[in-house]
Amino acid sequence: MSSRRSRSRQSGGSRITEDQINDLVTRLQQLLPELRNRRSDKVSSAKVLQETCNYIRSLHREVEDLSERLSELLATTDTAQAALIRGLLMQ
Repeated sequence: MSSRRSRSRQSGGSRITEDQINDLVTRLQQLLPELRNRRSDKVSSAKVLQETCNYIRSLHREVEDLSERLSELLATTDTAQAALIRGLLMQ
C-alpha cells in the first residue's frame, strides 16, 4: 500500500480537495509579510510555499539571535536580576 493511501486511511479516508488547498495557500499568503499586500496579484502556490520556507528560516535566525542576546544579557547581569529575568521568562 502506498504511503499516500495509508495516510488517507489513517485520517479517516477524507481527502483534501483542490479548492481546500487553494484556500489554505491563500490563507498562508496572507500571513507572509512579503506577499500579504499582493492579494490582487495572482501568486503561484510554489511562490507562496517558497516564501513560507524563507520566512520560517528568517524567524529561526531571529529567535537564535534573540536567544544569544538574552544569554549575553543574563551573563552580564547580577544574580538577582538574572533570576528575576528567568522568572519572568518562565511565566
